[in-house]
This record gives sequence, structure tokens and C-alpha cells, in this order.
Amino acid sequence: MNEHQTNLKRRLTASVVILATAVILIGFAATSHVSAQESNQTTAVKTVSPEQAQVSSFGFVAAALAFGLGALGAGIAIGNVGAAAMGAVAEKPEIAGQALIFIALAEGLVVFGFITALLILGRI
Repeated sequence: MNEHQTNLKRRLTASVVILATAVILIGFAATSHVSAQESNQTTAVKTVSPEQAQVSSFGFVAAALAFGLGALGAGIAIGNVGAAAMGAVAEKPEIAGQALIFIALAEGLVVFGFITALLILGRI
């Protein structure tokens, strides 16, 4: 491995460590404030039967899967379509607009997953 690759690897590792540290510190700061609050007001608690709670938990899992798998599928699609589009644009620059249309179609998968998740959550 040459010096350039070693330097790049060291910088990427440092960036990942700094990002992870920042996320953890922000997470601790946000949750410590929430857990330290005391409730002075009485709130109405909706009682739910165990059967309703189980059905609701399946709804939450379904909504998470709808959005998560939609985002994962869109990421894979954009990776493949984007790579092919950049190769095509490099050979023929006048088709850049058409390439963006195909990338936008792949991005639509996230929107469909998000809308499906909202519809599921609205029914719970």
C-alpha cells in the first residue's frame, strides 16, 4: 500500500470515529434531558388490552419494514442506476437529463415506502 492509500485510510478512520463520537454525545445530551424531567401534570392514559397492544406492535413493525425496505431498495437502485447513468453521460453528455429521470424514478421507491408507512401508522 502506498503512502496516499495509507493516508486516506487513516483520514477515513478518523472521520468515522469523530462522527460516531458526535452521534453518541448528542444522543446522551438529548436523552439525559428527557429522562430528568418530572411530570407535574396528570395526563390521561389510554388503557389498551394485551390483544390490542400486540396488534399495534405488528403495525409498528410493518410500518418500519415498509419504510426501511423501501429505503434499502432505493439505495441499491440508485447505486446501480447512478453508476450506469454516469457511464452513459461520460460517453454521451447530451443524455444527462434522461439519466436524471431514471435516478429520480429510483428515488421514488423511498417516497412509496414512506407513504405506505404513514398509511399503516394511520390505521393503528
